[in-house]
Amino acid sequence: MVKSWVNSAERIGADLHLELSGPGGRRAALTRALREAVRSGRLAPGTRLPPYRSLAADLGVARNTVADAYAELVAEGWLTARQGAGTRVAERAEPLRPAERVARRTRRTPPRARGPRHDLRQGTPDASAFPRAAWLASYRRALQQAPNEAFGPGDPAGRVELREALTEYLARARGVRTEPGRIVICSGFAHALRLLFGQDTGKGGSGSRSVSRGVLRGPLAVEGYGLGFHRELLAAAGVRTVPLPLDEDGARVDRLVRERAVLLTPAHQFPTGGPLGPERRAAVIDWARARGSVILEDDYDGEFRYDRKPVGAVQGLDPERVIFIGSVSKSLSPAVRLGWMVLPERYVDDVLVAKGEREAWASVLDQLSLADFIVSGAYDRHVRRMRQRYRSRRDRLVAALAEHAPHIEVTGVAAGLHAVLRLPAGTERSTVKAATWQGIALDGLAGFRHPEATETDMPVRDGLVVGFATPPEHAFGAALETLCGVLPPGAEQVL
Repeated sequence: MVKSWVNSAERIGADLHLELSGPGGRRAALTRALREAVRSGRLAPGTRLPPYRSLAADLGVARNTVADAYAELVAEGWLTARQGAGTRVAERAEPLRPAERVARRTRRTPPRARGPRHDLRQGTPDASAFPRAAWLASYRRALQQAPNEAFGPGDPAGRVELREALTEYLARARGVRTEPGRIVICSGFAHALRLLFGQDTGKGGSGSRSVSRGVLRGPLAVEGYGLGFHRELLAAAGVRTVPLPLDEDGARVDRLVRERAVLLTPAHQFPTGGPLGPERRAAVIDWARARGSVILEDDYDGEFRYDRKPVGAVQGLDPERVIFIGSVSKSLSPAVRLGWMVLPERYVDDVLVAKGEREAWASVLDQLSLADFIVSGAYDRHVRRMRQRYRSRRDRLVAALAEHAPHIEVTGVAAGLHAVLRLPAGTERSTVKAATWQGIALDGLAGFRHPEATETDMPVRDGLVVGFATPPEHAFGAALETLCGVLPPGAEQVL
C-alpha cells in the first residue's frame, strides 16, 4: 500500500491524503482513491483538485496517469472539468440513499434543541456586550509585541506580563496584597478547585475511580447556599463539604470547628446576596490563624457593585491565610477562559506541581491580550460601562416587580448580576414550572441549597434566582413582562 500526501495548498487550499493500493496499476489505484474520497465526503462538492503536474509530482506518478484518472472520473460524473476553472468535484457526485442521507445529516448537523425565549439564569454576562474592537486592538498589540519565547512551551504560573498587570489591578480595585510570583493563572474557578483539591481522572488499572491528589485536603466548610457544580466537583475529588448556616451578615463562621479550609463568597454571597459582615471577616481570619487553616475567597463578581461602597477582599487582611480566586467570566466572558489564584507563599510551589510543567490550560496569546487590555485601561472602561448597564437593568427589574408584583420581596441587588425573589411558601416549584412553560429559563433557590443543610440551622425559603445580565438589551423588557406574568399572586390578589 502506498500512502501519499498531496501538498498543493497553494492551489487547492488543503492537503489531500490518498491511498494508492489494489490491483490494476497506478491509474486504477488513483481512480479508486479519488472516487472513494468523493464518495466518503472527504472531497466536498465544488472542491478544486490539483493540476495534473502538481498531483503527479506529489504522488510520484506520470502526468498522463493523473490526466487519465481525471478523465475517467469526469466521464463517470464524479468530477467536472471546464476551461479556466480546473477540475472540480461535481456538485452531485453521487445521490445518497435515503438511509445514508439521514445518517449523514445526523452526523454533520445534529438538530438543536429549542432553547428558552428568555434566559434569566444566573452566571453569565450579556454576550452581545463583549468589547470586540477593544479586545481585538489588545490582541493585535500583544501579538506584535510578544517576545519569541512566548510561542514556546508556557510557564505553568502563566505569563509574567499578565501576573504583573493583575498585581497592580487587584491591589487598586479589590484591595488585594500580592506580587507576581504569588499569582498562578488558571482557566477559571473550577480549574482552581481542581488544582487545589485534586480531580477525578477516570478509571484506574483495577477499574476503580482514580483521583489525583491536590494541594489541600478536606473537610471543607462551604456556605449553606452555593453552586451545586462546585460541590459535585469537590465530591468527585473525595472532599467532604460541611455547610455553614447563613443569615443577614453572611456565613456563620462561628460554626467553624475542625475543617481544614473554608470556601466563602464574602463580597457578594452566592446566591442569596449581601457581603460578609466586618466582624465575621475578622473572626474567620482569627480562626484560620488559630487552626493553621486556609480561607478560599471566591471573588466571582466583585467588580459589580451598585448601592454601597466597595467591599475589599478578605485577602487584604492576611495574605498568608487566604487564597483569592477570580476570573473574567462575569466581567468579560466565560469564553475567554482565564482566571487567577493569589496564593499564600507556602502554596505556590505545590500548585505549580499540581498544574504540571507546561501550561496546558490557558492560551498564551489570550493571557498577553488580557494583560494589554488591563494595562491600557480598556478593562476598567469596560467594567464601568457594564456596571452602568447592569445597574440600569437591576433598576428596571425592581421597578417592574414593584408595579406588577409588589408582594414579592427582592433581595441581593446591591451588587452582582442576579437577584433573589422571595416567594410565598410552597410556590417555588410551581413557579419554576410555569416559567418554563412560558419560555423562561431561571433557577429556583432550592437547587443551590446544600443537601446536608438542616432546617434548624437554616430555614428553607422559597425563591427564584433571577439573572438580569444575560438577555440582550432589546429583549430585556419582554423578559421582565413574561417573568411578572408567572409569579404567584399576593393574598389580596387571590381574594
